[in-house]
Amino acid sequence: MRHTGASPSTCSVIRWPLRACSANLCDMSESNELSIPATPDSTASDATVPASTPAQSSILTVAATASTGGAGLDARLAAIRITTKPPDAPMVDIMGGDGRREVKVHDHGLVALVDVMPRMVPEGQTADFAIVQAARVSYGVGTKQVSHDRGLIRYLARHRHSTPFEMVEFKFHCVMPVFIARQWIRHRTANVNEYSARYSIVPDRFYRPEMENVRRQSTANRQGGGETLDEATAIEFMAYLDAVESQYGKYTELLEKGLTREQARMGLPVNVYTEWYWKCDLHNIMHFLSLRMDPHAQAEIRDYALAMFALIQPIVPIASEAFLDYRYGGMLLSRLEIEALRTGGEIATGNSRERDEWEEKRVRLGLDEEDDRV
Repeated sequence: MRHTGASPSTCSVIRWPLRACSANLCDMSESNELSIPATPDSTASDATVPASTPAQSSILTVAATASTGGAGLDARLAAIRITTKPPDAPMVDIMGGDGRREVKVHDHGLVALVDVMPRMVPEGQTADFAIVQAARVSYGVGTKQVSHDRGLIRYLARHRHSTPFEMVEFKFHCVMPVFIARQWIRHRTANVNEYSARYSIVPDRFYRPEMENVRRQSTANRQGGGETLDEATAIEFMAYLDAVESQYGKYTELLEKGLTREQARMGLPVNVYTEWYWKCDLHNIMHFLSLRMDPHAQAEIRDYALAMFALIQPIVPIASEAFLDYRYGGMLLSRLEIEALRTGGEIATGNSRERDEWEEKRVRLGLDEEDDRV
């Protein structure tokens, strides 16, 4: 989908009822109009405005009659002049005209990208351009070459200048089990609207892990699982899920007998599926991904995080590369760890968890292998 422009002399006039609002009422006045200077051969009945070339601009004026109860507001609105300007270059849809892009997750789940802001980007660029556009306004420099954009975005990521990344937003439609949604919703920086079990009947959809993914409780991490559970106990767990899910029939039976939906839902298990629309800016998405793509995250939510990253990566490839280099693949060292690294000695702490974390970092850095060679 491409917006290429038309002749600079081409313009039209559009007239339609314009809603005039006051503190007490909103009404429609048929004499209101939105007008754009017209060419000699255009008429008031024109329904579209041809695309503009970079050389063209126009003035939108709102001519509003006084509406009952809102004459003062109407007059002030009528005096506002809106100048429209065409883009500096041809613009393209960053999603290529797609209505949505989906990744299936597990048996019934999905992550679907339904919209992006900015949706239209300069031809030959990606949504990364919005990051550098916002960053360069700080010192009054216009858009540079794409190669310069990459260097700037990586600089911003390295030095944790987060605001320019907040200029890009993504909206997703997500379907996941309730127990995943309850982890997900702890990231409170998104706009969320969830399926309501008060208004609607919960569909008969339940998450069932594969046998090889039934995990033993980790001895090192109270929140997580470890190795695969023995087969006999895994089979017993799957039978337990069968028994729990069989109660869905009782849920629908009670609804048919008149029980309110807001109470009937109380007996549903947390492996039943819910869904929501989730909109978030890029900075906070990458914070979410840095935690939920991490190997320490629960395996099920990690699958959703990886699906989300796969969807945004082609939209903001430079920012995604910086995320992998500096956040996901990077490492945060404390003052004590830096001192231990500098001196070659032990980390100066009596906290066993902190010592264990330092040992994990040493392994990642290859320091234990170096000690073995010595």
